[in-house]
Amino acid sequence: MIATVAILGRPNVGKSTLFNRLVGKRLAIVEPEPGVTRDWKEGEAQLAGVRFRLLDTPGLEDAKAGTIEASMRVQAERALALADVALLVFDGREGITPLDSHFANWLRTTGKPVIIVANKSEGREGLARAMEGFSLGLGEPVAISAEHGEGMAALYEALAPYIEPGGLDDTTAITGDFDGLVDDGEEEVPTGPLRLAIVGRPNVGKSTLVNCLLGEERVLTGPEPGVTRDAIPVDWSHDGRPVRLVDTAGLRRRSQVVARIERMSVEATERAVRLAEVVVLVVDSTVMLERQDLTIARHVVEEGRALVIAANKWDLIDDPAAALALLNDRIERSLPQIKGVPTVTVSALTGANKDRLMRAVFRAYEVWNKRVPTGELNRWLADLTERHPPPAVRGRALRLRYMTQTKARPPTFVLFASRPDSVPDSYLRYVENGLRRDFGLDGTPIRISLRGSDNPYAPDRN
Repeated sequence: MIATVAILGRPNVGKSTLFNRLVGKRLAIVEPEPGVTRDWKEGEAQLAGVRFRLLDTPGLEDAKAGTIEASMRVQAERALALADVALLVFDGREGITPLDSHFANWLRTTGKPVIIVANKSEGREGLARAMEGFSLGLGEPVAISAEHGEGMAALYEALAPYIEPGGLDDTTAITGDFDGLVDDGEEEVPTGPLRLAIVGRPNVGKSTLVNCLLGEERVLTGPEPGVTRDAIPVDWSHDGRPVRLVDTAGLRRRSQVVARIERMSVEATERAVRLAEVVVLVVDSTVMLERQDLTIARHVVEEGRALVIAANKWDLIDDPAAALALLNDRIERSLPQIKGVPTVTVSALTGANKDRLMRAVFRAYEVWNKRVPTGELNRWLADLTERHPPPAVRGRALRLRYMTQTKARPPTFVLFASRPDSVPDSYLRYVENGLRRDFGLDGTPIRISLRGSDNPYAPDRN
């Protein structure tokens, strides 16, 4: 069995810095401001060649019920329940505070093994203050500097009794990143879980929808916008099909993004879109597709991801038929580059249509992966151009000679023409719309590139 280690501690002691150090990637947002981490996050960590599951948690605070801080503590407690051992981190430059002592006493009552970690202990002064960790009565503190990578050997020695047995089997690896993704433009082979990102403007119900799909309070939610600050991946299974679901921070217009933390949140969301296979854009049904919704949708299409639109808060709509007609009309007019994008009305609060949404996701994934045989494609092209030939340009006829699909994910085609630079955009859209209509490629991005090289098998090479 793979060991699970949870990192806990009060805010701003360097938990996320330690998390990033051990997983070897900048998966968690790190800022001097306390309270940046609000949901627990997992990743595959490694020390001295031994791999284990690592959980980064929100800062522990003694907060009143009903506050975000109290909800963050609940998230930390849930992560602790999954762990085999806890790392209680304190600031080695400040020494032990009353809050550190308070949470050390709480951890003692849980029965979980606890290792005291004094972070930021670089230099003589830090090392001296790190020894204050003895006062917590939980054993010898491990002095480290997560930022500079110091003390990792000592941390391994402390963790070894808990992480050594078993190691990590490659078939059961759990990561906070997307494994096996080819990001170099080459053809991708569908492997592992379906990578699904949930995106949208702030406060449209993304995190509530994630919890609804998972059937548990996995990520933090609240009525105020901006509760989610990082991209939170969760491994999940829907009807036996593995899914890696990613909750993301809300995307506002770039002109409104000023704070550094929000900029980092936006970057994490954009990265989640880039690494996803299917993206669910959550929109608020009560305001119906604002400009920012369309901007996000266009960005998803530009990245070549399969798109599904989830119209959330449908339980608040008085006239569903009229609202749905308005939504479909707005999508048709505003997103002409991706005709037929699937739209599902849902209520994350009540769970209405959540299974229908996932069926739309899997269908979009299948279309996104679709391939058309070359022979069938060229018979179709000949019929298409016969019914509606390309227009003559400057008195010379255009000939579309040959077409082939070079890759899927998304469907990408190369069209060989006698004069590729002269093919009008309107005719290219006609070809694209025909592909969607005749090969069932509705709702997915399509890439068509033009080339002038002659098809050596074409009878007409004028």
